[in-house]
Amino acid sequence: MTATSHYDSKRAHELLRQFWGYESFRPLQESIIESVLNGNDTLALLPTGGGKSLCYQLPALSKDGICLVISPLIALMKDQVENLRKKGITAFAVYSGMKRYEVINTLKLAGNSNCKFLYVSPERLETALFKEYLPALNVNLIAVDEAHCISQWGYDFRPQYMKISNIREELPHVPVLALTASATPEVQQDIMDKLLFNHKAVFRQSFERPNLSYSVFNIDGKINKLVEILTNVPGTGIVYCRSRRATKEIAQQLQSYKIQADHYHAGLTAEERNQKQEDWIKSKIRVIVCTNAFGMGIDKPDVRTVVHMDAPDCLENYYQEAGRAGRDGKKSYAVLLYQPKEITDLNKQSASRFPGIETIRKVYQAIANYLQLPVGNGEGNYFDFDPVDFIKKFKLPQQETMNALKVLEQEGFVGYNDQVFLPSKIQFICNKDTLYQFEKEHASLEPLLKILLRSYEGVFDRSVAINEKQLAGWLKKEPDLVKEQLGELAGFRIVEYEPQKDNPQLYFLQPRVKTEDLSINYENYNKRKKLFEQRVSSFIQYIRLSDQCRSHYIGAYFGDANMKNCGICDNCLRLKRTPLTEKEFSAIRLRIEESLTHTPVDSKELLASMKDVKKEKLWQVIEFLQAEKRIEINETGFVKMI
Repeated sequence: MTATSHYDSKRAHELLRQFWGYESFRPLQESIIESVLNGNDTLALLPTGGGKSLCYQLPALSKDGICLVISPLIALMKDQVENLRKKGITAFAVYSGMKRYEVINTLKLAGNSNCKFLYVSPERLETALFKEYLPALNVNLIAVDEAHCISQWGYDFRPQYMKISNIREELPHVPVLALTASATPEVQQDIMDKLLFNHKAVFRQSFERPNLSYSVFNIDGKINKLVEILTNVPGTGIVYCRSRRATKEIAQQLQSYKIQADHYHAGLTAEERNQKQEDWIKSKIRVIVCTNAFGMGIDKPDVRTVVHMDAPDCLENYYQEAGRAGRDGKKSYAVLLYQPKEITDLNKQSASRFPGIETIRKVYQAIANYLQLPVGNGEGNYFDFDPVDFIKKFKLPQQETMNALKVLEQEGFVGYNDQVFLPSKIQFICNKDTLYQFEKEHASLEPLLKILLRSYEGVFDRSVAINEKQLAGWLKKEPDLVKEQLGELAGFRIVEYEPQKDNPQLYFLQPRVKTEDLSINYENYNKRKKLFEQRVSSFIQYIRLSDQCRSHYIGAYFGDANMKNCGICDNCLRLKRTPLTEKEFSAIRLRIEESLTHTPVDSKELLASMKDVKKEKLWQVIEFLQAEKRIEINETGFVKMI
């Protein structure tokens, strides 16, 4: 049986209405779905909130079999599985931290049920266990989320993604859909090469956000400016900070100005994070002040402002985070506040981001000591890993250590996930006769047993996720008492109970080596370092832009040559305010056209040749001629007549 079919527009719209309640697709969605159903390997670049998940979910529902979804984001996997189940669609997930028997049960269930979606974290793909069950899964589509992670020339390279090509060789007739929100032209090509694209199709939504106004402020009093922005722009907002401490301090400062705010970072417990996220989504909290741990997979369309209190290190991150504003199409604002020292710090980042081999070896040895892991052991194992405790115990510099850990991950020694959340789980391990007798003898535990059996389907067959707080609400008891009673049931061997796990996880991708034998690929390492420096340089250039549309600059960076000037960013608004008489306009236009009569000219040369004209006025005329399609500026900055 082949994994391809043919696109049926009527059927696609029926499924769209049935499961999503929409009458029409968002831009490019239908074209992507058609490409996938026609058997093409497809690369889709859609902005954050552009409806990427529907692009693989709908075609998978159109065909027999299972869609294999590869994603590095455990929280996002869980949300997707939950959302699909609410629609009556069977879905499962296999991710880091799960025990062997849980993985086996999940893979068996996926193969023997009407399962339509199996979400898998990339490091699971190469395990013998996964390979053993793969032939029984009847995979109809491979969807690769966050596909830029496969390219070591991108900004978030994860070596585990390189294993996806092996799955392709196992399933040669199954099409691949690669999805990402942002990738430069070089990374786009690398994604297609690494995923072994055959009949390929590329769909890229314009990076144009006509309702989103970008602006940058070089300012000393950041808090005062933030308060001014939030006072002038009503509605919900996100404020991004670099440090966890800053999130709490800024949230408290905003509260002192009577602005309803809360803070969020990965160091909070899962329960705290979930509660704060829910309060913000439901607009109980107006402003969430957070690190970049917040926002992935959250679809809140009415965010009016996204403010960055510190400069990120690349446009990829900034575009994704800023793009969480204004998904409903209404006027919104993306604001970056910075001070000159931050640009100096950005330029210095390369040295600490790419530490020397001795530093990398020192951190690797410290990890082995921390985990008490002998040479030759550890491959395929997950370990609880508290980076704060680790750094404190071994008296290591924080930033340098985390960067060395990142290098160890990119070189394929370990995998690290600081946002692992494993919910509490329970499974009955006694037979029904034993349970009946136990209930008669332990009346105090009977209400809990009854509600577990009534509320959690399949609890005798497999380990299921439970929520102690919810159970406590149903039983009208305190959560601590419910946890205590679950512990009692486990002690009597009636159930197997695993309390919630909320620790970062370190995963060994290969056996621990002797520290002196640890080596890295210097050629690739140095190329990644150079590309990082280029990304930093491009972002510094974005910050310093004064006479160019910010949206246009972002689009050109990602290879979108058809971007028009937005007219609403800080630079466009400033240029509009510069008065230009009709006589001046005609004179400048004539000089530009004369300069371009015979050959294209570099935009910098064109500006230099007209030094006597104010830049603002010159750009006004250039933008007009672009809009009128009289001239064009390509991605390398050359201006030519059309």
